Formats: sequence, C-alpha cells, structure tokens
Amino acid sequence: MVISIEDRPHAADEMLWVRQAYGLDVEGDVPPLLTDTPAPAARELTEAERARWAAVWPSLWMSVIQHAGRPTDHAAMERLMDRDLPTEQRKTLLSQVMGPSWRSEFGEDVFEDPSYREWQERSFRAARSAARKPLDEQPERRDLDALVPAWRRGLERIVVLACRDPYARTVGPSALLVTAEVREESRAYRAALASFAPK
Repeated sequence: MVISIEDRPHAADEMLWVRQAYGLDVEGDVPPLLTDTPAPAARELTEAERARWAAVWPSLWMSVIQHAGRPTDHAAMERLMDRDLPTEQRKTLLSQVMGPSWRSEFGEDVFEDPSYREWQERSFRAARSAARKPLDEQPERRDLDALVPAWRRGLERIVVLACRDPYARTVGPSALLVTAEVREESRAYRAALASFAPK
C-alpha cells in the first residue's frame, strides 16, 4: 500500500492567499479561510478586476486541486532533466508537470505584494520550526484501519490545505482533499477517509 501526502501544494496556497488577501467573494464549494490570516493586499483592484478574479477563482481552484491530486509524473520529471530537450518541448513539459496556477492565469505581479511575502515567510518559519512526529504518530499510521478501506476504494493521494475548520472532499478518482485540522484529529480524519468516494 502506497499513499502520498501533498502537504500544502504551492499553487493552492497561492490561490488561497489571493482569495483572502484581496477579499474575493467567491461562490461554490470552496475551502475555509487560511489558518494564518494574511494582511490585506496593498494593491487595490478595480471593480472589473475584482469581478473577473472572483468569477475565475472557483474553476481555476478546481483545476489546481485536481492537478495536486494526481500522482507525480516521474517520467515527465526525468525527461525535464534531459539537457538536449528542445526549448519548446521543455516549456510544454514544465507546464504539464507544474499544472495550472494563478500565476499562469494572471501573471507574477500579484505575488510581489508585501502581504504575500510576509505571509510566505511566516509559513516557511512555521514549517521549519514544526516538530516532526515519529512514524508511529503520523496520522496515516494512527488511523491505518480507516485508511486501508479508502485505499482499497482507490485512494492514492491526500492533499492537505493550511485552512482552519473541518473540510474534506474527494478529488477525482484517487485523491482526498482535507484541511490540516481534519488530518490532525483522529475522529475527523477517520470520517474524511470514510467519505472518500472516487469520482
């Protein structure tokens, strides 16, 4: 049995920051707010920008999360290491490996904001200072008897978001999206694993 954990996928983190720092009012089944609340973005959006960003956010979010839920394409990663790979093929392959993102849709400038840099630095500091749990205390080991039936139903990957409040959703045929809060609390994690139903 092999289960991979995608802890805080970068493109998803960026989208969650955009939604919260710019106060986007997005509709649909979206995750709760970030655990570490970012400061409001310094840049003011025009009404047209705000409307467009809020309209695009839910569908782009689904694309980002579906990509995060896919198994790593090791063959594509190896091909990227080929020094003789033509530039256009490299760009296409890199785009395939990296997947969709807010950056690919709206450019890099939005992340030059002081709010993003401060929030990202706090995230890195928190990750570096977090104590690593022994293997036997890892959530997947702790709740192995709940994980095995989900794996038998096709679960291969668990995508963890740094959001507050419980939230768990099946993503595609082989992934489960959960907040860190759900993964850390045994009863909630067991319920999330039991809810996994391939789509």
